Amino acid sequence: MTFVGNPLLATFAGVAALLILILVRRVNAFAALLVAALATGLMAGLSPEAVIEAVTNGFAGVLGFIAVIVGLGALLGVYLEASGGAAALARTVIGNRPAGPAGIATGFVGLVIAIPVFFDVGLILLFPLVQALARRAGKPAIYFGLPLLAGLATAHAFIPPTPGPVAVAEILSADLGLVIICGLVAGIPAMLIAGPHYTRVAEKLGWLPSADGSLDQIAEGAPVNIALATKAALVVAIPLLLIVASALAAQFGNPPALLAFIGHPFVALLIGCAVAAVALKADDAAGQLRLKEGLSRAFEPTAVILLVTGAGGAFKQVLVDTGAGKILAESFAGFGIGPIIAGFALAAIVRVAQGSATVAMLTAAGLSAPLAVAAGLEGWDLARMVIAIAAGASVVSHVNDSGFWLVSRYFRLSEGETLRTWTIASTLVGLVGFVMVLALGLLV
Repeated sequence: MTFVGNPLLATFAGVAALLILILVRRVNAFAALLVAALATGLMAGLSPEAVIEAVTNGFAGVLGFIAVIVGLGALLGVYLEASGGAAALARTVIGNRPAGPAGIATGFVGLVIAIPVFFDVGLILLFPLVQALARRAGKPAIYFGLPLLAGLATAHAFIPPTPGPVAVAEILSADLGLVIICGLVAGIPAMLIAGPHYTRVAEKLGWLPSADGSLDQIAEGAPVNIALATKAALVVAIPLLLIVASALAAQFGNPPALLAFIGHPFVALLIGCAVAAVALKADDAAGQLRLKEGLSRAFEPTAVILLVTGAGGAFKQVLVDTGAGKILAESFAGFGIGPIIAGFALAAIVRVAQGSATVAMLTAAGLSAPLAVAAGLEGWDLARMVIAIAAGASVVSHVNDSGFWLVSRYFRLSEGETLRTWTIASTLVGLVGFVMVLALGLLV
């Protein structure tokens, strides 16, 4: 049987080519996704003109919404970082709590901070606080690091306006407000179990390294600034509350025009940025310089994300236009596999194979979008499917994931120690999140 003219075989060949390009040839994910999209379309029997049209429409269709969200989210993160608001919020939440409650508080700090700030930025920003907590409690840094990492990973994958869930929501046509609600409901238990709870289990099993004596030389950092922390909390909360309020109002009928307008993600995030510009403005020259430099670099990390996201949208559109998605949906239905389970499984397979959570989410969303259409999913079920895909893309962060090495180097862990701590924690984030998604299906 030949690949040419067979959409399903062409899709399998395209996904295999994508993984080979990324894993073996070390090709950039953006270029690899484009190559896979073009090759899949041609092998499935589309004309060259139709393939180019599918890629163009898919790329533009996704970025038309996501680019604005990611850009405004990046600006919001800069205000929080440059003003010291993120760090002040973290210190206020953690305070002088004992080691156990401080670990839980650290997880919630990671969950909140990673909503407007990227995973790696959040880790870099809050690592000194983790070191100070470890010094005070006489614990290894990873004791407080795991709850922080679990919170960061959960928000990064589950809660818009971070790029991953926004992109998947757009591909599946899910309501962003409902995705936020489902992400919080699934994410908080996932963070608590993967972070503070698993940390205590790992400590009892002797899987944590011994406390690092060099931490005695690290300063406690700035004192608690409750006023600044309150402003930072409002900056994060306002856009989320507006988006959620609009989504909930839409579920119970037609929301008021004003609420629908200010609750649109574009407007809500813009309001959040305006509040941040006023509430977190710098009063001294050094602070103004930090803010200016931060704003000038705000969009540097978003460029790669947007390109990869657009390429993922292009790949999805090719699958739709070739009819492969419909055939795949019928195949899963024939085996009795529902779209939510299929989305989780596809994302987990791609995640383990190539490492990038973003690529895993986009690939799985493209493959499973036709499953959602065939099953007639809408409303809450679509939002649950978004989080299921995010959960699958969160599992098993190992040696082919850049986040694995970031954690390893920051916390001075060996590869084995990183596998016993961060890899298991990331897997728990995904598994617990998925279980919560299934449980939500009984309630909504």
